[in-house]
Amino acid sequence: MIAGMTDTADGTSGTTTDHDGTEPETEETEETAAPTPRERRIAAWRNASRVLARLGFLAPLRERLALLEAAGDVHDLGETADVYGNGVVEALERRVAGLLGTEAAAFFPTGTMAQQVALRCWAGRTGDPAVALHPLSHPEVHERNAFSQVSGLRPVRFADEPRLPTAEEVRAFEEPFGALMLELPLRDAGFVLPTWDELTEVVDAARERDAVVHFDGARLWECTEHFGRPLEEIAGLADSVYVSFYKSLDAFGGAALAGPASLIEEARTWRHRYGGAVFQQFPTALSALIGLDRELPRLPEYVRHARVVAAALREGLEAGGLPWFRVHPEVPHTHDFQVWLPYEAEFAAETAIRAGEETGAMLFANHWGPKGPGLTATEVYVRAAALEWTAGDVRTAAADFARRLTDGV
Repeated sequence: MIAGMTDTADGTSGTTTDHDGTEPETEETEETAAPTPRERRIAAWRNASRVLARLGFLAPLRERLALLEAAGDVHDLGETADVYGNGVVEALERRVAGLLGTEAAAFFPTGTMAQQVALRCWAGRTGDPAVALHPLSHPEVHERNAFSQVSGLRPVRFADEPRLPTAEEVRAFEEPFGALMLELPLRDAGFVLPTWDELTEVVDAARERDAVVHFDGARLWECTEHFGRPLEEIAGLADSVYVSFYKSLDAFGGAALAGPASLIEEARTWRHRYGGAVFQQFPTALSALIGLDRELPRLPEYVRHARVVAAALREGLEAGGLPWFRVHPEVPHTHDFQVWLPYEAEFAAETAIRAGEETGAMLFANHWGPKGPGLTATEVYVRAAALEWTAGDVRTAAADFARRLTDGV
């Protein structure tokens, strides 16, 4: 079986990755004690002098714990620790509601739980358990049918193209639905976004059908540069919004659901029923507040530099002699994008690891997954570390990587 492939619940083969785009951990035995490709890749990434992103969740524990050294800058540490969602957790909820311009927000331990609760609440209010969503949406690809198996919701799928749905597709959909869920950006299609006019038209089309609109905004923080609008204006299009604290903000985990006060109050009840009323969550809440202070203001800069990196990657891969490749989108919509190559996943991954080990510059630090016969793709993340790379640096590293591929080393 190809590395990075697992058997899905229905017995078919499919690509299964963690939310960070890395392949899941595999159990080691004495007979397989050699480092796995994932372990080698992470070691090469950690040891590299130059990378495009220093992802906190892959760092050693001591480095992750060091994040909390800034906790006193974001909250009063003389305050009593939180218990079942008060204190610093409430402070985080108020901060999120203020940033998104909503009446209220509720902290959740995971986005999977937050969105199930939101859409379950909306189903009760609309009387329709059908949720219209793209087949590449996160719940469809990464959550093991949680909507239908846990929450009694019925996903209905439309817009098979790797993009967000159009207003025409929403209007023409052949069956009723109570909620339209839009993932912004659509990660598995390449972190893609519609234009602002397209997004507002889709929302209007859903409202014409008396459906509510929920934004899967795990990475909504990254969208302001593309839309040219502030967060509160983007979030204001939807009836409810979920945001993640670790995907863009480098927090320890956690999520928030934001929307009308009555919806959020009902969501808190379901959060308890789903097992999300955690006794104490102050480390995660503090890390989220730090991320909002440190990372959120820098995200537009990362997006702009991602466009520089993507253009230089195309130039370098072409200079290195690759007959075909794809940088998608050509102009990134956020600070993340995809690179496609006409090679098997294992070969591309091994080439990327060896390039990082031998040069100290880790251009492709993420998992490579199959996209079809003889095709593979990886996700490229651009964060603060990438700002040290000039376009020339990226071109040089990309050309070296391309020559390694074509030479078979």
